[in-house]
Amino acid sequence: MTEYSSDKADQRYDVIDALRGFALTGVCLVNLVSLSLYEFLDAPAKDALASSRFDHVAELAMAWSVNIKFITIFSLLFGMGFSLQMQRASSRGEDGSWRYIRRIFVLMAMGSVHAWFVWWGDILLTYAVVGLMLLPLRNVPDRVLLILGVVIALLPPLISPYVRGVLPDLPAQGAMYEQSLEAFSSGHWKETFSANMAMSEWARVSNWALVCFVLGRFLLGYWAGRKGLLAALDQNLSLLRRIFVVALATGLAATVLSYVQAPMRAAWPIIDIEPVKMLIRVLLRAGPLGIGIAYATGFALLFRLPSWARRLSVLVPLGRMALTNYVTQSLFGIALFYGIGLGVGPDFGMAGILVAWVLILSLQIWWSRAWLTHFTQGPFEWAWRWLTYGRRPKLRNGTGALERAPAS
Repeated sequence: MTEYSSDKADQRYDVIDALRGFALTGVCLVNLVSLSLYEFLDAPAKDALASSRFDHVAELAMAWSVNIKFITIFSLLFGMGFSLQMQRASSRGEDGSWRYIRRIFVLMAMGSVHAWFVWWGDILLTYAVVGLMLLPLRNVPDRVLLILGVVIALLPPLISPYVRGVLPDLPAQGAMYEQSLEAFSSGHWKETFSANMAMSEWARVSNWALVCFVLGRFLLGYWAGRKGLLAALDQNLSLLRRIFVVALATGLAATVLSYVQAPMRAAWPIIDIEPVKMLIRVLLRAGPLGIGIAYATGFALLFRLPSWARRLSVLVPLGRMALTNYVTQSLFGIALFYGIGLGVGPDFGMAGILVAWVLILSLQIWWSRAWLTHFTQGPFEWAWRWLTYGRRPKLRNGTGALERAPAS
């Protein structure tokens, strides 16, 4: 999530904002699976729902097309934002590191509040912590940056045995989910907050591989920002097309592998050995990474076409207020599904999640456009900028932020 300056129109790229808005649509859908409490149901409870047949199809469709892919785009854009910030600082004759560090610590504070007191599945805190790791790698060559990004993204299966050996003993996922479902379904604020804190702690330790996931994608996004892939679409058309083809082929091949690897190992016991299984686990992580990159480059290739740019530009306001919209999606989800809210819960399965997803995004697209007609940036973006610079930035915009000429 990147804060962009609102006082220079030539510092804003509509394609980046639209792509961030696109990423946020998928992130919202995935997050609602947790926020609706559907994720906490065990298999028998899911099968007992009236919508179970539809739910299985919807879950499979999400696994193929949404899960991990959209957060991949979101993470790539953060790395790209780091590149843009360093380039802007350099153009002003500044180093930019201390300003970036201040911004990251403000994001860390926001993420901590969101994770501990709102929703345990927060990504902002992880982004802030991992974002600090970009600074030591600021000046590495492009080729090294690209290789590091891919290697770190695929690394977790190789280091898992060593990392798990030093992790503290954690409750089983089933036990945590059962406790959380009961607490979040209750109408008691104290129980809800206590369970959220417990889930936040548990999730950050048990999902330790998220650090590699995020850092690898940050580095790839940083490489893309250095190359100016989205800042100058026409000049990078050939490279974008090559990346799209390679990423899509890699993602599809890894996805197919995920379905055929078990039957293959059963049919040929000679390959059912630990080194081969380790290699497969590494290759499987390339699936969502490749498809996420294909989504991002495919979106950019479409955006350069005037007819598609008009259609996709509806996502620009959503992306310009990504921080505000990300946080409010959590609030909407809790207000709808938790016991301290309307208490809808998981009873309507994936159908209920999809209805909530459409309603929330429709509202956010509408209100983002309305807000930016009168203000320079979203309220959370404005607060982020204020706390970073130590002075209150302009919020009201007499001409309307959406009327600014794009610099793409």
